[in-house]
Amino acid sequence: MIQRLALAAFAALIPPAALAAGPWLGNGIKSGEPDQSSAVVWTRLTSRPDVSADGVPWPDVAAQREGDDWVFPAPVMPDGHTLEEMAWAMPGAPGEVRLNYWPESTSNMSQTTEWAPVDPARDFTHHFTLTGLQPGTRYACIVEARAPGAAEASDRVQGHFQTAPAPADSPPITFTVVTGQDFPRRDDPLNGHKIYQHMLNLAPDFFAHTGDIEYYDKPGPWAVNKAIARFKWNRLFAMPYQRAFHNEVAAYFLRDDHDTWQNDCWPTMQNKKMGEFTYAEGVDVFYEQFPGPDRDRPWRTVRWGRDLQIWLVEGRDFRSPNDMPDGPEKTIWGAEQKAWFKQTVRDSDATFRVLISPTPVVGPDRESKSDNHANAVFQHEGDELREFMAAQKNMIVICGDRHWQYVSADPETGLREYSCGPTSDAHAGGFSQDRREPMHQYLNIIGGFLSCTSTRHDGKPVLILRHHNVSGEVVNEDTLSPETVLSAR
Repeated sequence: MIQRLALAAFAALIPPAALAAGPWLGNGIKSGEPDQSSAVVWTRLTSRPDVSADGVPWPDVAAQREGDDWVFPAPVMPDGHTLEEMAWAMPGAPGEVRLNYWPESTSNMSQTTEWAPVDPARDFTHHFTLTGLQPGTRYACIVEARAPGAAEASDRVQGHFQTAPAPADSPPITFTVVTGQDFPRRDDPLNGHKIYQHMLNLAPDFFAHTGDIEYYDKPGPWAVNKAIARFKWNRLFAMPYQRAFHNEVAAYFLRDDHDTWQNDCWPTMQNKKMGEFTYAEGVDVFYEQFPGPDRDRPWRTVRWGRDLQIWLVEGRDFRSPNDMPDGPEKTIWGAEQKAWFKQTVRDSDATFRVLISPTPVVGPDRESKSDNHANAVFQHEGDELREFMAAQKNMIVICGDRHWQYVSADPETGLREYSCGPTSDAHAGGFSQDRREPMHQYLNIIGGFLSCTSTRHDGKPVLILRHHNVSGEVVNEDTLSPETVLSAR
């Protein structure tokens, strides 16, 4: 759980006057992008210590149809009220932050950064980039806040993150994967999404969010400008379940369509409108609100010991228009990312190689969709990637985007894909059991998450993949060994 100032170990360190005045760390921290020697810790200063339903509710405003397009209306706030007064608002605040961090088992190796101002132009956020870390180490950290020019801290949050083990080591590694969440479809109105407490109980070494982390193009309010987009992030990550989880588990955040701009979007899309809010601004806000990745090269691969290597790809910024005719030039990943992916996969000697993708590669998907490699409109590149991955030893795909859980095996290549499913049952849908195909190994139209454990049984490597429902219960389990995953052909 969140370890805040109320803990006796820290409360006595902050004078009551500073405590009452703030600023606060109402969004906690997000640690991310861990490898063997580095990580990023994100935080944001707020004018309130905790999120609250108190405030002015958003009116119900519908999008309007204009020809073949939807036009999203500006939010209508009651006269005399500001954004900061709306329900669940978590306004930012000026001030400074610093970070103290150390290997959890060796407190005499503590390091402390200098006080640094948060950036009002970037929603009062700050990113601490840490280097020179030890591999395979659990770090503890404390983020402190203070008002501009103040001598005393006004708030503290303690957290943890894990670095990746060296490639020669083979400790057990557990990680969890989710997709598709938004504020209105949370399943605990006061605390957020229930799966976060269940994932935290597994003590994962890391977490991957495959995208659609929030929905700009859903009402309550529509994100028709940058300020509203930030409002939606601020309230979501101030929810107690989300805050508690991200204080403790380092993450890799991927981005899909709804948390970039709008449904099935691409960079050059011109015919759709989101008020004043543009595709480029959606990208800007993402990088301000999350700890990485590198904006210039957002694709990355990380080795987690001898037996596991993951690849995380960018599926929006380099894609061709969805409505472009299919063929060799049509792409979702772009030439540079695709070449990098193939080369680094070939170079890897990890026992299990896992692509974590924002969108499906194998499917099956609905025939009406036209946005991913499992759809006919991207078949050329989809075939290319499926053939390539199936030709590698022990490689699988974990995907997000689809609002149901499944395990499938491509009938042409045998490539296996695991869809993690959305974060709540209210978010599940879009498919049905009567549409089950022979390629499905498992199919369930529910919310929940996927957990994966790389470990060794009697000295032999195995990869255990489990689908969980929103209560954390295991509803499907696969144990893969090098003999059961499709081998190189």
